[in-house]
Amino acid sequence: MEHPDLDTTVIDARLAAAKEASYRLARATTSEKDAALAQVSSILRERTDEIVAANARDLEAGRQGGLAAGLLDRLALDPARIAALADAVLEVIALTDPVGETVSGRSLPSGVRIDQVRVPLGVVGAIYEARPNVTIDIAVLALKSGNAVVLRGGSAAEQTNAVLLGVLRDALQAAGLPADGVQTVDDFGRAGARHLMQARDYVDVLIPRGSAGLIKAVVDEARVPVIETGAGVVHMFLDASAREDWAVELVHNAKTQRPSVCNALETLLVHREAAERLLPPVLDRLEASGVTIHADQRVRSLRPEALAVTDDDWATEHMSLDLSVGIVDSLDDALAHIRRYSTKHTESIVTNDLGNAERFLNEVDAAAVMVNASTRFTDGAEFGFGAEVGISTQKLHARGPMGLPELTSTKWIVRGAGHVRA
Repeated sequence: MEHPDLDTTVIDARLAAAKEASYRLARATTSEKDAALAQVSSILRERTDEIVAANARDLEAGRQGGLAAGLLDRLALDPARIAALADAVLEVIALTDPVGETVSGRSLPSGVRIDQVRVPLGVVGAIYEARPNVTIDIAVLALKSGNAVVLRGGSAAEQTNAVLLGVLRDALQAAGLPADGVQTVDDFGRAGARHLMQARDYVDVLIPRGSAGLIKAVVDEARVPVIETGAGVVHMFLDASAREDWAVELVHNAKTQRPSVCNALETLLVHREAAERLLPPVLDRLEASGVTIHADQRVRSLRPEALAVTDDDWATEHMSLDLSVGIVDSLDDALAHIRRYSTKHTESIVTNDLGNAERFLNEVDAAAVMVNASTRFTDGAEFGFGAEVGISTQKLHARGPMGLPELTSTKWIVRGAGHVRA
């Protein structure tokens, strides 16, 4: 929905209200913030039927509009997923509040004391698509770390997000904190999103989460500083020494456990010395679960019925039961392939060779690099963060799953007793 005649005074009033609320949230005590999160968890459970009904309307509109199966899965909220969201909020309550933490400190020879302490970022803008769970994840982490948040959840989840916004604002009000600490620009459509990206006077940082196209658009258009999250063209390399049982289970879990998410496996590379041993059981297990194999010519010599892989396949985040598979001659070739096609999200090696494991860990440039583990572990909840704002694939400020500390900055506190500089 476009708004070419957007009245910017209306949206600026919301952004200004968020900015004002951020000052109160920045000085909120941990107990105040935790009380608000407890209200979020409770109200989510109370309004489950209302959320599911709104989500059903979004899902039907998505199906009518031809939304891809992977995006429909991301969009869906059922009672079990809502209960999991409510539980995740309680896990955030249990996490240490980073605000006020002393990162470093010392007394200077002059007698002046300096301390570097964590402080909230201020107002966090979030732009994402077809992921109503992100509405709760981002808002809860922002509030726990003392930030206000402005949300743009996209048209696909518009009705679900409207209910969730009400949950969040009601929870803040019930806890005695400003409801304006959570705002949305969803009702202003794409024009509202663009205005949010330009709002340097009100918004301190912007976090896009979604497709490669969405993230690129935000990075290209934003004037507000951006923490870039990335698409997941995720690789797993089966080394010559890989155990067959590990290879079968790890590949299967990484691809099929939830194929629509960014840490799901998209490309499997196999050392040529292990191909005849590992590929048949690995591919048998995948195909039994409905995975479509896109294979290079060497793999198709062992699996003639597989589809021919294309250059586009190697670079695609399928978010579906599709997997690109290739045979490489060496670890060096696997590393070269990953360097060419990686989105720097998550990469994994399956090996019993310690030297190869260490080379892979040291040479692969990604936010998460793994040995003998499913790529599905790259997740804020799995890492013990309770939830995540997103998975940063850049190198400034934050990298990997972003939890509470990544939603803070620092400032220097200087204490003197009449000290002057000589």
